[in-house]
Amino acid sequence: MKLGKVDKIADLLPDNVKKAGKLIVGTDPTYKPNEFKDPDGKIVGFEVDLMNAVATVLGVTADYRESVFDNIIPAIKGGTVDVGMSSFTDNKEREQQVDFVTYFQAGSLWVQRSGPPIDPNNACGLKVSVQTGTIQERNELPAKNDACIKAGKPAINILRFDGQDQVTSAVVVGQADAMTADYPVSVYAIKDSGGKLVGAGELFKTAPYGWAIEKGSPLGKALLAALQQVIQTGDYKTILTNWDVQKGAIDKPVINGAVN
Repeated sequence: MKLGKVDKIADLLPDNVKKAGKLIVGTDPTYKPNEFKDPDGKIVGFEVDLMNAVATVLGVTADYRESVFDNIIPAIKGGTVDVGMSSFTDNKEREQQVDFVTYFQAGSLWVQRSGPPIDPNNACGLKVSVQTGTIQERNELPAKNDACIKAGKPAINILRFDGQDQVTSAVVVGQADAMTADYPVSVYAIKDSGGKLVGAGELFKTAPYGWAIEKGSPLGKALLAALQQVIQTGDYKTILTNWDVQKGAIDKPVINGAVN
């Protein structure tokens, strides 16, 4: 890495973070390859490497705190974590609660077991696993289920799990016919399955990932400037390429970049 502390960027940090010398980062480490635990229990992933790079520019340490996904935004609002880093899709609904600094462009991709192809746009009557609190669970599947019911077709049997690892496992063991998740997560699940899983349909509804922070916090400008520095040095591209997620690279991060 070519990175080091940049004083003028570090000066943008809120005083409490400067004094602590660390960013407390809430994360749900069940999203391979974004954030997950290695065999030794250490939290790793492309988002972890990226946050570590940003922390280096800011002259602080990233202190990762494991959490259930649905508890992260409440923890930010309650002041127990500084940043939420858990593959959050930046959308208008979430922006009413927290601010986001965008760092990646993702989308959704369905995954199924190898066999006859499943059409994500015609999943009526199927069992589909999904993680609770995600954009797929809150928006995508309810809309598709409503369409099934209005057409007089069987409802989608939505299987909700707290962790993405459980979502993927449900498909592998046949508990679910398919799953829906963010594109990097789905691609990694396919790679990691040893041929048991394949993609279903095409990538759809691309949207930005964002680091979640308290509404109106000056931390947003600090994270934004630090990420811009990581992009300029080329370390951003290197990190994404190392994890084979470079297709989601962005050129210009913003604060609150929701498109829907």
